[in-house]
Amino acid sequence: MKWTSWASLAGLVAIIGVVVWSSLHVGRVRCEVCVDFQGRRACRAVDADSESDARRAATTNACALVASGVTDSMACERATPTRVECRGR
Repeated sequence: MKWTSWASLAGLVAIIGVVVWSSLHVGRVRCEVCVDFQGRRACRAVDADSESDARRAATTNACALVASGVTDSMACERATPTRVECRGR
């Protein structure tokens, strides 16, 4: 095989390694957030490096299930969640 083939193979293996490593890398904090919005309820859990990031992402994910449209999504994300539970991993 030519050296360019070996270089391409090494690059591909490096990219696959980075993807696998980042997929297996878990956050330090796990938050579960429940929201009630317009009579609907949804709960979602997210792992992240900080509690604020996990909380914000879980709220966004839960609101995506119960809100429709940009205006409703923004209103849902600003509302106080009905339940927030965060713990270190």
